Amino acid sequence: MTTVTIMPTGKTVEASEGMTLLAAIRSADESFMQDFDASKNDASPWHIFVHEGRKGLSKVSREENEKLDAIVGVGSKSRLACYATVLGTEDIKVELLGFSSGL
Repeated sequence: MTTVTIMPTGKTVEASEGMTLLAAIRSADESFMQDFDASKNDASPWHIFVHEGRKGLSKVSREENEKLDAIVGVGSKSRLACYATVLGTEDIKVELLGFSSGL
């Protein structure tokens, strides 16, 4: 199991290998992004920064990279929580962006 630390609250959750970061974050708060409409093709609500443990995540896919290209404020630590999959090799620290998560 990998420990995922969610900033800015510092809340931690356990994530198993193959779990997306989105699923791990939702396990910390079931209401997290439940009302988000993915059919609108706007991935910016899933944009997070990975501060530690980037090697413990799947590589960025072409589809994820294309969606990241359409988001303002993307940097080298940017990932989409719905695409990034936990490999189970190291602990991960992420920062939620752009909204109040309530975590």
